[in-house]
Formats: sequence, C-alpha cells, structure tokens
Amino acid sequence: MSEKLPAGRISQVIALDDRGVRLVTSGATTGTVDALVRILLVVNSFASSVTARNTVVVHRRLARGHDVEVVETNRRGHATRFAHDAARRGIDVVIGYGGDGTLNEVATGIAGTDTALGVLPGGSTNVFARTLGMPNDPVRAADLLARGIDAGDLRPIGLGRVNGRFFCFHTGIGYDAAVVDAVERRASLKRWLGHPLFISAALTTWVRGYDRGAPHFSLAVDRAASRRIDRIDDGYFSIVLNTNPYTYLGNRPLDLSPAATLDNPLVVVTFRTLRVLPILRGLGSALRGGGVRESEYVTEWRDVEHMVVEHVTPFPYQVDGDYLGDVNRLEFSYVRDAVRLVFPAS
Repeated sequence: MSEKLPAGRISQVIALDDRGVRLVTSGATTGTVDALVRILLVVNSFASSVTARNTVVVHRRLARGHDVEVVETNRRGHATRFAHDAARRGIDVVIGYGGDGTLNEVATGIAGTDTALGVLPGGSTNVFARTLGMPNDPVRAADLLARGIDAGDLRPIGLGRVNGRFFCFHTGIGYDAAVVDAVERRASLKRWLGHPLFISAALTTWVRGYDRGAPHFSLAVDRAASRRIDRIDDGYFSIVLNTNPYTYLGNRPLDLSPAATLDNPLVVVTFRTLRVLPILRGLGSALRGGGVRESEYVTEWRDVEHMVVEHVTPFPYQVDGDYLGDVNRLEFSYVRDAVRLVFPAS
C-alpha cells in the first residue's frame, strides 16, 4: 500500500562548504502546508549524465512544494554516510542522483529505517531507474519522481544483502566482476566512452584477464522449507538478481530471468563454463527476452533466501556495478521490506 506524504516548501542552494556539501535555506511556502516533506538529494557530480545545469533544474523541480537539501559526494562511501545521517535526522526521502553505485550507497544508508528511497538516473546505464520505467534523461525523470512524491506512492521493497552490503538489482561474481574491475581501472574514461568502454573491457578480460580453464567458486543454497541443499561446484560466472533486467545494451534490456522482481526473493543464474557457444546461446536468449535457457552449462535458482559462495582461491565480485574486490567467501540473504521506495509516476 502506498503512503501519503505531506505538502512542503521550497529551499534554495546557497553555497558550498569545505566538505563539498551544498548548504540550503528554506524559502517561501507554497500552497497549504500541513508539514514539511524533507528531501535530501545526494548528487554524484562525477557521474556520466550529471551536469551543473541538470542539477539546478532537477533541484528546482523537486523543490516545488518540498524542502530540499542538496549534497555532493566526492569519494566512495560518501553517499552512505549522507543517507545514514539523513535517516537519523528524520529526513522523509533521500534521492540518489548519479549512477547505480550512488543509488546502492544511498539504499545501504537508509535500509531498515522510515526514510524512503528515491532514484534519479545520472550514470551511463542506470539499470535500477530504467527498471522502474524511468527515462535516462534526469530532467524528465525528476518530473516523474516529483509526481510520485506528490502522490505519496511509497511501497516497501526487498533488497539483497551480501557480506553486510545491500544491493538493489544485482551482484556479479566471477567474470562479470572482473570486467567491472577493468572498467574502474579506467574510470576517467567512463564518463565519455560509456558502453564502448564496457565492451572493450569485456573482450580484453575474456582474452587475457580471467582464467577460463577452471571453475572459480562453488555455490550452496539451503532450502529450509524442503529440507535440502542445492549445490554447484563448478561456477565460472554468476549473477544474483534482485530485479530484471541484468543490464542494458544501449536501449535493449538483457533479461536473465523474469522471475527476478522486487516482490520475490533472489534469483541466481550461474554459468558453469566460459566456452563461447554456451555463453552466446545463453546471452542470445536473454537479448530476445524471456530470460536465459537452462542447460547443462547454465543453471537458474529461484526464490533464494540464503546462499553461500566460496572457494580456496579468492574470486572477484561487484555489487550494483561497483567492484568490491576479491574474496574467499560471500554470504547472501534476502531482506524483505528492507526499504520504502518512491515509485515514479507513469
């Protein structure tokens, strides 16, 4: 069920302090105000689609009838700190305006609190925002988000969690994470090259950046309800989905599993080989829609509440598009109603 938010008043950006935080003051009241809707807009100004002009336009749209603060991040983890502090202060909505990594940090900061999550696309792919039906244009998206706030369309959604870190749409293990690592090593080019950089990194990693000759990890799911354990010992590449699609190639979604929705537990798709033909067949069916087809080389697990991934040799992983390093063990869980999400207007 959606919840109603009260009317609010306008705030204006007036200055930057020495931490890169934009300070705001409240302005004139608009309409009949029962109570303020307090919004924190967390901006990653380094994200691909974020510009000074767009930030001003987005702020003005959100500030119609609402009290808006704006802060800018300048390092990894900054958005989580801002969001956590906002929740502590009782801010009504925290909006992540940047790439998927910025959104992930905001969600991690407010999960389990009464503060709602909003999303604005500012990165190169914007998977989660587009999954919600938002356009890639942040100005158009801001209008839809503002109308969602006005309508009070807030609904609880589930999130995945891995080693204590929440994720909104997916975690990648193995080859996928190695590609993200390669992209982040050339982060200065990401703003300008976007998808071509990912394609180049995927090909380079395939050829010489990832061992395709041996499995990299095992996976085990405890099916408590049916008193069994599902296990795979030859994982090369896995995607743990909280939503679908996995990503977008231009305007085309890469649909790994239609069962991955915000209302259901996690879906895990595992490739048990990195031979070219099985990979192309799996990804080909995903591009055509309807998800990957299971085979001896591709396994799909649905309704996953808890899973452990491990190996004696460290393997890479990424969360919502951010590479987090190499580990020997990952522990996944599904957290129902982890956060309240502002759904954009249709």
